[in-house]
Amino acid sequence: MPPRRSDRRDQILQALAEMLEANPGERITTAKLAAKVGVSEAALYRHFPSKNKMFEALIEFVEDTLFSRINRIVAEEETAMERCRKIVLLLLSFCERNPGITRVLNGEALIGETERLHIRAAQVFERLETQLRQTLRQAELEENQRPTLALNDAANLLLSCAEGRIAQYVRSNFRKSPTVGWNEQWLILTTGFMRDTPGAAERPAINHG
Repeated sequence: MPPRRSDRRDQILQALAEMLEANPGERITTAKLAAKVGVSEAALYRHFPSKNKMFEALIEFVEDTLFSRINRIVAEEETAMERCRKIVLLLLSFCERNPGITRVLNGEALIGETERLHIRAAQVFERLETQLRQTLRQAELEENQRPTLALNDAANLLLSCAEGRIAQYVRSNFRKSPTVGWNEQWLILTTGFMRDTPGAAERPAINHG
């Protein structure tokens, strides 16, 4: 029985991710991708009208995976800093498990591709920073705490550290794990990160029970 359309689409994306991991710095052509999947180039275009659409589908996979899990983190964790810790660790862990896709996410695999793709990849990080900012803002409402930095700067600091780890991971050809030693660095990074808001002692915490 031939593969279903959705199965073939997933096979194409999986093959693309594997080639991105195995061939850093090499431009991937549709001819090479078709050969890896075992189909003709015409068959590729029946599922994706262009290589750009394949890259976009990988970015959409990143978004769907990350933000569905982030929604659970926000719902399950009680403190803002624990939510932030798990959100950042989720990003680093995802990149570690998906090195080929990480090259797309940080733009290294998009050199020579359309500007739209670079913007699309950057939007993932913008959404993550927005989520961190919203999470930190909730700390003032729910825990009577706020970052010692301005809210935007605090969220940016957390994400910037993660992005640096991801860049090192790609630059080392995936030898330098983005998660090894991160927990210890997180403790240093977040020491003194939050402070009580004025009048916090007089205001009762919000009861979600």
